[in-house]
Amino acid sequence: MATVAIVILNFNGLHFLKKYLQILVDTSPGHQVIVADNGSKDLSIAYLRKEHPAVRIIEIKQNLGFAGGYNFALKEVNTDYFVIINSDVQTTDHWLDPLVAFLETNPNYSAVQPKILNAQNPNQFEYAGAAGGFIDAWGYPYCRGRIFDFSENDLQQYDTPVDVFWTSGACMLIRADDFKAQNGFDTDFFAHMEEIDLCWRLAQSGKKLKCIPASKVYHVGGGTLSKNNPHKTYLNYRNGLIMLLKNLPTSALIKIPIRMIVDVLSGLFFWRKLGFAHFKSILKAEWMFLLSFRQTWSKRVTSKDKVAIGKSALHSVVFDHFVRGKKNYKEID
Repeated sequence: MATVAIVILNFNGLHFLKKYLQILVDTSPGHQVIVADNGSKDLSIAYLRKEHPAVRIIEIKQNLGFAGGYNFALKEVNTDYFVIINSDVQTTDHWLDPLVAFLETNPNYSAVQPKILNAQNPNQFEYAGAAGGFIDAWGYPYCRGRIFDFSENDLQQYDTPVDVFWTSGACMLIRADDFKAQNGFDTDFFAHMEEIDLCWRLAQSGKKLKCIPASKVYHVGGGTLSKNNPHKTYLNYRNGLIMLLKNLPTSALIKIPIRMIVDVLSGLFFWRKLGFAHFKSILKAEWMFLLSFRQTWSKRVTSKDKVAIGKSALHSVVFDHFVRGKKNYKEID
């Protein structure tokens, strides 16, 4: 029987542990539950020791970010599969069964994700993964059920399993051997976009990924870093550029300066909507990307058969959404 470790990376998330951990334990019978504490300053560890003595704790002495924290913790875990799951995710009965069953019978797939709905609005898809992640030709991510900040209502329109470009870092099941073969997440990302980078690298090694909507969870979102935080804007924009430089074929690298121009233009929108701090974060992201250019270049994927992104060479979800007014995934698919 396949062994599964469900690993929550916790950073000052005591309130989420109190709300969702017991539900996770109850809905995941027979599977090991681990909390990797990423240098929390609250009472998370004391709470776990008192209220959840059966839950294994991996203590990380400082905050290594999402990427570094999981890399550290998963080196300490020896199972066939890892569940990477946020502390602010509410699981449902038998949520893990269809995910494990699929990977057990489909060896060419590395990772799967459930359907992810909004914990605060259960009839709506949630930002971080929705019903499966995709990416356009310029490296902008979107989902079945979520295009930028517009989330669709769940009307069972995406209940068919589908191959995806990326599986959500909020909740995914991944083969331990494949995670280790890729050396896990890229720790230079710290947080945000690292799961998309990992999935792109998995695809370029010949592996596939899938969303299995028969499994369903609810995600709060923004539990560690709010989407209105300028630092989150910085990480998303910087990491998006790093990901492109690492993974694009040489013939497509011209897209990066074009993407940088579009990012600055989007920054003007952020300035108007959320304030100057977000625009400044985008400029900082581009500057830090340029400063790290040589280091990032050294990590470029060397696969001869690069995996194309976007449904066409120039497909732009930005143009589809903001210019053509398309909001639903089916309108741009």
